[in-house]
Amino acid sequence: MSFLFRDQSWPQIQEHIDKHSLLILPVGTTEEHGPHLPVDTDARIAEAYGLGLAEALAPDLPLLLMDAIRYGYSMKIMKQWPGTIVVRSRVFMDLIYDVCFSALEMGFDKLAILDCHGHHSGPLNTVSRELCDATDKAVAIISPAGLSRDEFNAVRQSPQGGAIHAGEWETSLLLHLSPEVVDMSKATDEDTMRYHSDFVAGDGFQGRQRVTWSTWYLQESQSGCYGAPTCATAETGKVVMEAAVANGARFLREYWEKR
Repeated sequence: MSFLFRDQSWPQIQEHIDKHSLLILPVGTTEEHGPHLPVDTDARIAEAYGLGLAEALAPDLPLLLMDAIRYGYSMKIMKQWPGTIVVRSRVFMDLIYDVCFSALEMGFDKLAILDCHGHHSGPLNTVSRELCDATDKAVAIISPAGLSRDEFNAVRQSPQGGAIHAGEWETSLLLHLSPEVVDMSKATDEDTMRYHSDFVAGDGFQGRQRVTWSTWYLQESQSGCYGAPTCATAETGKVVMEAAVANGARFLREYWEKR
């Protein structure tokens, strides 16, 4: 039987509500990812991550996987490269709120958002709190980047600053998931982040950023990237996805069981 939300009839959805099924909402975006990656990189990762989690959990946990949100908020500075679609931050937040509120209002009580785009962390956190206020139900947010950090650092080949945007982490994932849409002949490391300080981490995987200071204003990007994509491999992408799925599934079981 399908675990896709879109495949269900209303009586089937009611059955899922009655058995307290977990609802999973992947959230990506559409924006430029340098000359070597497709503009749907974040959305593609979100869809794959949602599917991986659903397949890992479905044998012993009732769940439904919603279609991924494929458009969201990106900063204006990224529009200098074609392919970046910008949904205004408050419009994006309202969209996520309304989708999630609809699901919670109809009876679902466990909903997990998959945050697969760096610009969305703040807006999604705010929306999750607003949903708690409105429904008295706690929404969870998980990120494949955060849940694969240790495993990625154990195998990465890039230096600090090599995995921010379209760098080793994302390029490795795409080489693993969809190598046919990656053009490594156009990958360049010229925009590896060179700025480091005690307050700003190199790329979020090495060290902890202690302040908010946009990467896009720390160093001018020539290619639309920040990182070292030439270090990427499909093998690293496999490690990343398997870690994100395993760690995410372990958390989601805990989240679902807590009543």
